[in-house]
Amino acid sequence: MPEDFSTGDRRPLTTVLAANLVSITGNCLTYMGVPWFVLQSTGSAAKAGIVAFCTLLPAVLAALVGSPVIDRIGRRRVSAASDLACGVAVATIPLLQFAGILQFWMLGVLMAMTGLFRSPGETARGVLWPTLAERAGMPLTKAAGLYDGAARCAALTGSALGGVLIAVLGAVLGAENVLLVDAATFAVSAPLFAFGVRGLPEAQAQQRAEPASLRAYRRELAEGYRFVAATPLLLSLCLMTMVTRGLDQGWSAVLLPVHAREELDGSIDLGLLNAAFGVCALTGALVYGAVGSRWWPVFTLAFLIVGLPCFVVGAFTDTFTPLAVIMAIEGLACGVLNPIMATVTYETVPEELRSRVLSATTASVQLVTPLGGLAAGFLVDSVGLSSPLLTVGGVYLLATLCPVIFPAWRQMDRTGTPHDRAEGSLPQGSGSKRV
Repeated sequence: MPEDFSTGDRRPLTTVLAANLVSITGNCLTYMGVPWFVLQSTGSAAKAGIVAFCTLLPAVLAALVGSPVIDRIGRRRVSAASDLACGVAVATIPLLQFAGILQFWMLGVLMAMTGLFRSPGETARGVLWPTLAERAGMPLTKAAGLYDGAARCAALTGSALGGVLIAVLGAVLGAENVLLVDAATFAVSAPLFAFGVRGLPEAQAQQRAEPASLRAYRRELAEGYRFVAATPLLLSLCLMTMVTRGLDQGWSAVLLPVHAREELDGSIDLGLLNAAFGVCALTGALVYGAVGSRWWPVFTLAFLIVGLPCFVVGAFTDTFTPLAVIMAIEGLACGVLNPIMATVTYETVPEELRSRVLSATTASVQLVTPLGGLAAGFLVDSVGLSSPLLTVGGVYLLATLCPVIFPAWRQMDRTGTPHDRAEGSLPQGSGSKRV
């Protein structure tokens, strides 16, 4: 018999939240460990960018075409299978290195596998969050802040732990051994999520009147993209975050690790910088969850803060403290962005369309992301670090000025009202910086 999920039952929400914490913590270890391993073993920023490209391109492709599969197979099965597949791919990297047969192309292929399987799993978990919040009797605004706050907490833990593990394990066995810890987190998160949502109807395979076919697949896939294209604010969000996600990838996958290696004290400082950002982002997310509103001025100011400043400071300082301070300030601003857009999303999209619309927005905002690390790596190898930092920061500033310039963004505070629903013009949020 399926478990009775009644309003006020917080066990499913708590279990899924715990699974996300474990999974994201492990992901942060990989995001730190792999670029550091490549830089340590090859000394090439361009190769670090290539690995980042190999990781993210399959994730974008999976988001582009995979949404109907999530509903047909079931969100519970997709998420669990995604974590298990990622765990196997991640664990294979250090095992091949132990055997002395790991080559650069193998690393690229294995990281591509993690990207391919990670995207559907993340979408499957994300679309269930409004349902879990409703069954827990929790306001959606608070739930969005809690969801993002938990992700920030996991990123904080993973970043701090990653810096220490890279320094300790890297000195003895090699930075790639951090990936074994990530593989273990996948082995925990997969059954934990499956247990948390067992019996939840929305987590099971969705029955369709139309049998599975290529025609049905294309129709279901197109529904998500039509929804995005029909809402000006949603389309604007996707276009802006598409640019900023690519720039963020260049920062996190190449520019910041290279800066930490060449100007600071290595992986420990890298972990501390990410931890400072994570602590403040967690604070910002929790504050938003408590206050719970969608203010266009707050959103606009926050996006301006998370863009240019860190690139300028990184270009003109070779000490830890100034960069740590500006990343902490950025973290506070960044913490409010994802909950705002998530709340808009969940209030806008009907439950039966969430998988398709969230996959469409994820794919759209990540289209440029694989190129971010690749371009940053080649720029650093060609002209050094300072010029790419200032160039990327300038482009970031131009992108984040969009909410100031274009009036469509001022619709954000009207999202979710009964009048807007009647007009069918509700926008949906998409991803934001450094999730």
